[in-house]
Amino acid sequence: MEKARSVDLFDPRRHHAARAPLARLSRNPRTRDRRMKLCTFRHRQKTDIGLIDPGAGRVWPIGHAVPEIGDDMISLIRRYDEIKDRLQGAGAGLALGEVKLLAPVQRLLRNILCVGKNYREHAKEFAASGADATGKLGSEIPEDPIIFTKASNALRGPDDDVPLHAELTKQLDYEAELAVIIGKGGRRIKKSAAMSHVFGYTMANDITARDLQLKHRQWFLGKSLDGACPMGPYIATADELDGSALDIRCWINDELRQDANTRDLIFDIPTLIETISLGMTLEPGDIISTGTPAGVGIGFKPPKFLKSGDVMRVEVQGLGKLINTVR
Repeated sequence: MEKARSVDLFDPRRHHAARAPLARLSRNPRTRDRRMKLCTFRHRQKTDIGLIDPGAGRVWPIGHAVPEIGDDMISLIRRYDEIKDRLQGAGAGLALGEVKLLAPVQRLLRNILCVGKNYREHAKEFAASGADATGKLGSEIPEDPIIFTKASNALRGPDDDVPLHAELTKQLDYEAELAVIIGKGGRRIKKSAAMSHVFGYTMANDITARDLQLKHRQWFLGKSLDGACPMGPYIATADELDGSALDIRCWINDELRQDANTRDLIFDIPTLIETISLGMTLEPGDIISTGTPAGVGIGFKPPKFLKSGDVMRVEVQGLGKLINTVR
């Protein structure tokens, strides 16, 4: 699979007027690199959803064109098959420098579904760190998916600051992840049909307080601090991106810490969807964050935990950059 070219969404050289009079989601594989993505943004104190062309550095508002969905991405996801041909943006659109990109899904229906220890090398480094209350040396690799959740208060968008929470934790850590967005809901979804339930993909940074994670013997509190889940910058729909083989990387202050590919997942996306939906109905707009590869802060000797001023940059092939600063 050809690697997607990394594009800086905020490069001012790209903020030129678009030549095309109409922007829309493309279904032509020959124009794969120029396909529109979906985003949520704020412009002049108003929130809207839009089509975004990262290469051109522009966004086209579409909420006004489909008034029944307004600025709600989940409404768009629910009605996508019905309205997709109306998802068009006229004119030159807006330069990305004029808008503030937000987390693509703003009004979460419930907690973010997450997967623990889903890359072999990360499972090993986590077990060796002494911070894993769920396993022990010799049994590092889980036999079944480990599912937990992050509360919705953790959600943040691109370029938002991530609180250090210095009064609560001395071990704040990062985790670059591919996030799957459910399009068609269902229960007891078979692996063979699971991908038909995927709407698209975005990126997440599963910020974690390791000391709280260990102290409470389960992961919810250590994973759900305010601002502990940056997400974005946009959604690529499943018809344009194959989530099974994407490069995933994370830099801290320009030091490459994580470098892997989603083909290394222990439990792939269909397995995760089948497992979660066995007794729980998945709904359109649900988000499954699929796990992080090796290279997290606690895996180093000595550990490299986050400090105030650290800049985190997550990249997943085809999904741009997710940049956040710890404050």
